[in-house]
Amino acid sequence: MTAGLFPRARAEVAPGAVHVPGWLSAARQRELVEACRDWAQGPVPFRHTRLPRGGVMSVRTVCLGWHWQPYRYTRTADDVNGAPVAELPGWLVVLGREALADAYGEQAPAGAPTGEPYTPDTALINFYDGDARMGMHQDKDERSGAPVVSLSIGDTCLFRFGNTDNRGKPYTDVELASGDLFVFGGASRFAYHGVPKVHPGTADPALGLTGRLNITLRETGLDG
Repeated sequence: MTAGLFPRARAEVAPGAVHVPGWLSAARQRELVEACRDWAQGPVPFRHTRLPRGGVMSVRTVCLGWHWQPYRYTRTADDVNGAPVAELPGWLVVLGREALADAYGEQAPAGAPTGEPYTPDTALINFYDGDARMGMHQDKDERSGAPVVSLSIGDTCLFRFGNTDNRGKPYTDVELASGDLFVFGGASRFAYHGVPKVHPGTADPALGLTGRLNITLRETGLDG
């Protein structure tokens, strides 16, 4: 754990994959924690997603805009309670646009939105307790190649960002702390990535959160 010892500089981890430490202010982090608590109450609550082969994910997830279930998006949570998914609020779309602009500036990678503004229509919110993990995977259920915007709040995690060919090496390990922004698009849009470890108790107590929240914003490219 080095975040408290040395200044953390923004870095391009791979072409189109940018880490911006401390992007969210403390006040905005607290606002997002409260918003996530509201979303967790429903209409579709946080749940451990069950995979087609019977496995159960250790993270708990709630979705906005579109409901993700392996491996498709729907407007209703047919694998939970059948309720319509909560709407994605406009202020979260604006936050995603701001994040993309700050990460890429004028050097947007191939595959990033051009002409039309970045307009995420879904958010996946994952909650990690100290034992939760996320295996190496690709975000490939979307029809759009627009970048993924990822926001971290709470406990620091080890984030593993890999290649587009397989789950193994080469990959780069990055510590994502509370308030960090990570954007991946262009050549890295379909890179494998995962969270092999969370460091419990590393969040600022003033945040009022035990564990880690990860909010990812995406354009699905879906209609209806």
